[in-house]
Amino acid sequence: MVDEKEEKKQDKEEQRDQKISEYGQVTLDENAARHRIHLLSIIGEIEGHECLASSQKTTKYEHVLPQLAAIEDSTEVDGLLVLLNTVGGDVESGLAIAEMIASLGKPSVSLVLGGGHSIGVPLAVATDYSFIVPSGTMIMHPVRMNGTIIGAKQTYDYFKRIQDRILDFITLHSRAEKKSLEQMMMNTGMLSKDLGTILVGQEAVECGLIDEVGGIREAMGRLHCMIEQEKKG
Repeated sequence: MVDEKEEKKQDKEEQRDQKISEYGQVTLDENAARHRIHLLSIIGEIEGHECLASSQKTTKYEHVLPQLAAIEDSTEVDGLLVLLNTVGGDVESGLAIAEMIASLGKPSVSLVLGGGHSIGVPLAVATDYSFIVPSGTMIMHPVRMNGTIIGAKQTYDYFKRIQDRILDFITLHSRAEKKSLEQMMMNTGMLSKDLGTILVGQEAVECGLIDEVGGIREAMGRLHCMIEQEKKG
């Protein structure tokens, strides 16, 4: 009997380690409240329809989207914790993940660690509540595109529509105002070779993007409280 329990424990630990190494995801269920929390880490660059180099740290949206659907469908998962340390990446893929997170019917909390840059901003605000560590950074900048770009009005209009989609999502899911976000995107006085604004820790809270400065303890505590409220009512 003892051997069977030990084998099950080892199998569970091996499956957990494999999920972490392959997808950066794991279910946390050994807390005192016995809540089952799914941990999703969004790191490196958000990979789109094209595969990036194997030497780059990436978050693959084709892995994340099915997992989010499974979380919504599961009767065992109580909440979602999203850890972010991303430089941004593919706009369409990032927005798709953000929309999925925002539409979940279960409590969700995000925590910006090293950075939540570019398309990482919508991902950070997509949850029900958001945190940023004191040294965490967020960068707001205009939409960019790689490859050949036609210098025509239609190209500018297309860029503007993409940018408006991002800004509308951010303003819908945070306390930030669209006009101030646009000003931050077009700021010419902060980045030496680029447009945009860097926000560090408390600055992201003061402008309304993030709800609170805190770390993993605060994020987990908040999520447990939200889960308890959900269960009660």
